[in-house]
Amino acid sequence: MKTYISALFCLMTAIANAQSPAEINLWPKDRIIYTANGHKLVEHDITKPTDDKVSGKDVIRLGDITDPTIKVFKPKHPNGTAVVVCPGGGYYILAMDLEGTEICEWFNSIGVTAVLLKYRVPPFPGKLRYELPLQDAQRAMGIVRYNAVKWGIKPDHIGIMGFSAGGHLSALVSNSYDKRTYQPVDSADDVGCRPDFTILTYPAYLANEKQPGQLAPEIRVTEKTPPTFIFQTEDDPINADNALFYYRALKQVKVPAELHIYPTGGHGYGIRSTTGGIGGYKELIAKWLASNNFI
Repeated sequence: MKTYISALFCLMTAIANAQSPAEINLWPKDRIIYTANGHKLVEHDITKPTDDKVSGKDVIRLGDITDPTIKVFKPKHPNGTAVVVCPGGGYYILAMDLEGTEICEWFNSIGVTAVLLKYRVPPFPGKLRYELPLQDAQRAMGIVRYNAVKWGIKPDHIGIMGFSAGGHLSALVSNSYDKRTYQPVDSADDVGCRPDFTILTYPAYLANEKQPGQLAPEIRVTEKTPPTFIFQTEDDPINADNALFYYRALKQVKVPAELHIYPTGGHGYGIRSTTGGIGGYKELIAKWLASNNFI
């Protein structure tokens, strides 16, 4: 009886571990800076009771992130495809549930392994707003590809998805993969960090703020840019030009791309809406992934 209980416990533990997301620190402790302007930063949810809700639900707005991680969400029936998810938040906070855990759980429902990237925000003094997040995203892509076989992932089926500022970050790493933007840490930095596909949901900061009609200077699209799915609405206060200019740049170099622009929906809805065009965009993503043989 004792042996049976012990075996049952081991089995239940194994099942729980398989279902529970595993969190991995991206950097060694000696690479982490915990202070800015002389103040110690402590990661916390900055949401206030008066902050807007989305579809009647609160949003986790995580700020002062100094120790970035990835959290692996494993589906019950994996199909070998994985996607690194980059929440948005203006490079100031991360909307960790609205644009993170909720889409990860949806990806699991279609057999995709989801890897939630918690990147460093807000910008450190003297750094570009995307400088440290790009390092985190490159590092995350390398770690996922390095561990692909162990995690049941096909090394050539690893994409990236981003919302808002996370969309800018996803586009940036999709065009900035030839060289790491940091000193290598280990063997995970020896493998390629180019995503195999890119999904951008209401992306921000892609349009050049000083030269109308152009992409931001840090976004350099080439014929090697990954196939891309883009979704945005016309009434997005961040401006649909971000999606339009990136799509145009992709088509100019003949990169396969699919663009969906819906009339209404605004910004920052995640996957919570069930009405109108934005209510069905998860299905558009699934169809696009299938048509490109990723699922």
